[in-house]
Amino acid sequence: MTDEDERVRRAYADGRIRFMDLELSVAPGALVPREETEILARAALRTLEGARGSLGAGAGADPPRVIDMCCGSGNLACAIATHAPDARVWASDLTDGCVAVARENVAALGLGARVTVAQGDLFAPLAGLGLEGEIDLVVCNPPYISTGRLEKDRKELLAAEPREAFDGGPYGLTIHQRVVKEALPFLRPGGALLFEIGLGQERQVDILFRRATSYTATQHEKDGAGQVRVVISKKV
Repeated sequence: MTDEDERVRRAYADGRIRFMDLELSVAPGALVPREETEILARAALRTLEGARGSLGAGAGADPPRVIDMCCGSGNLACAIATHAPDARVWASDLTDGCVAVARENVAALGLGARVTVAQGDLFAPLAGLGLEGEIDLVVCNPPYISTGRLEKDRKELLAAEPREAFDGGPYGLTIHQRVVKEALPFLRPGGALLFEIGLGQERQVDILFRRATSYTATQHEKDGAGQVRVVISKKV
């Protein structure tokens, strides 16, 4: 059993995990938040701060609006809302298990007035809420392991956690491809889209942004080993 396997086993046994200094509930049916996803959370918070500066935000300015897509247990939505206390966050996931745990965490942290958890296929449940063209930040930790690897060298991941949390299609990029396109109507000009990625996927994700032709050049965030784990781009 690897250290990661043990961490997942212990989290499910305890029903709790710490993420960005928050105590969160976890349950089978939702991915246990990983330590590397804190890289994405911190990058999102820095990006929000940068947007405030560029827009000259101050007293009376509109609060930042954020979408946490593929929200899982709601760890990113809760962390962003906690550390950016004026932010308004909409979280979305497809499965009953993820939505139930995310809503539990939002309620337990007293964030219900600023964090809404919706259920459906990517952005579909957020359509018609008046969010189009209003979002400052979309953060997404999608499934990014290829179906083939889940059948072979990474099949141990499915022993305790749901396939939906890992299976990114034939190349591990199916959800990235969709979100790059489907985020555009929601992002304001200059709004940012941030992805967590698997090791070595930065080149392919960079290409997805370039092909969309509506985003700026990408930026990368690395982990302590120098591996790119987050890709960031902004709507032109």
